[in-house]
Amino acid sequence: MKKPLLAVAAASLVFGCGPTSAQSAQEQLDERYNRALAAGYKALFLCGAIANAERNAVERTEESVHEWELTGVYSAIDPIVRNLEYRVLRDADGYVVQVEVDWTDDMPPRFSEAERGNGCRLAPIGLEPSMPETSEPIIGFEEAEELDYVAKPEIPANILPLLSGALAAKYGEGTRTTAVLIRTQAADYSRYAPGFSENTPQRTWSVAKSIAATLVGVAVERGQVDVNDPLVRDQWRWDARRQITIDHLLRMASGRYSDTPGNRTDPLYAGGSTVEETATDWPLIYEPGTQFRYANNDTLMAVKAISDRHEDFDPAAFFKAVGMEHTVAETDWAGDYILSSQVWSTASDLADLGQLHLNDGVLPSGERILPEGWVEYISTPSGPQPDGPFGYGAGWWLMNKSEGIPPDTFAAFGNRGQYVVVVPSRNVVIVRRGEDLAGNRFDIAAFTRDVLAALPE
Repeated sequence: MKKPLLAVAAASLVFGCGPTSAQSAQEQLDERYNRALAAGYKALFLCGAIANAERNAVERTEESVHEWELTGVYSAIDPIVRNLEYRVLRDADGYVVQVEVDWTDDMPPRFSEAERGNGCRLAPIGLEPSMPETSEPIIGFEEAEELDYVAKPEIPANILPLLSGALAAKYGEGTRTTAVLIRTQAADYSRYAPGFSENTPQRTWSVAKSIAATLVGVAVERGQVDVNDPLVRDQWRWDARRQITIDHLLRMASGRYSDTPGNRTDPLYAGGSTVEETATDWPLIYEPGTQFRYANNDTLMAVKAISDRHEDFDPAAFFKAVGMEHTVAETDWAGDYILSSQVWSTASDLADLGQLHLNDGVLPSGERILPEGWVEYISTPSGPQPDGPFGYGAGWWLMNKSEGIPPDTFAAFGNRGQYVVVVPSRNVVIVRRGEDLAGNRFDIAAFTRDVLAALPE
């Protein structure tokens, strides 16, 4: 049985007026560029949210994506993104194959292309979309096979108010929680916002950096890489960047320049540029290992150092081994993984990632997939540290400064309120998913404190 979905949808707004005489040439250029970025952002998020949900046999409507992923984004594109006209295109089997978004009348639409079962990739600005020939589309997606019903554990009376409080914005004014999950040795306890379920994936944003660090650990266990070896990129052989190691990259201490705090990488995330074009050529301005500078490009280079040299670099195989079957890592147009941000995953799958670390990198089968001592490595603040309430290890944030939280606690943090908190001394994993509006922040330290206080020692 197939569920009906709209094949083609459009938001109603005519293209914005032309530039006014009061605008400088640079302002006009920036306005045009922001429209192009907004269109790319919208194409990628509509494609990713809908196609990855349908991969898991759940539905995300276009209206839902506008309400959650496309609301409250960063200021340069927030006034633009929801009103751009768009089309969701499907093949004869009903699968999403492409999302197109119009942004100006003298350039092709921005578009994102879905690869069945493997997420979406964003085309560069100016590339003309082409649709494969199809017969009349059958709109919808195949139902998942009916699984044996598994009764969910009753949520204890002292845990339920915490989950409900997270959904009700108790831990941050204006925050929007979509999923919250507490994993203990006894059970998983979870709640979801209306329209979301245990099989609904969301973009992980920078939680993907911690996934990337885990994949580096897999390569270390295989003997493919030593994190302390220099020359992570052959083209850096002739300059001082040859000193940079994967350890520097994981610890956000490469010493390379980045243009904004956090190194937002708009050209890659919304412009359709490639990892090769975006992340590789930034110059060195500090001695490696001496300055903390949180940068997407460092994570991208840590992954590229391995994926360029080893053909068996395969995030999908890792997800399958760990049991993260509802997770997809997406690539740029050239096929490089964007593992600084572009992974779609569920709360339960992210709890499995945390569980792997609670188990010291050993799978339920008994196979070791991460090196012995890897958890200690990623959770040790041996490099330069950021200002603020949290420390940093190797690809994971540290909660060693947070009062009332065990000092061994480490976490994956992502934009718009994505959190995976791992507490080894308590055998607990806490996952919070959200679509927080720009400027609103979920208080993950307070939530973690309350959860641990409510659980038995």
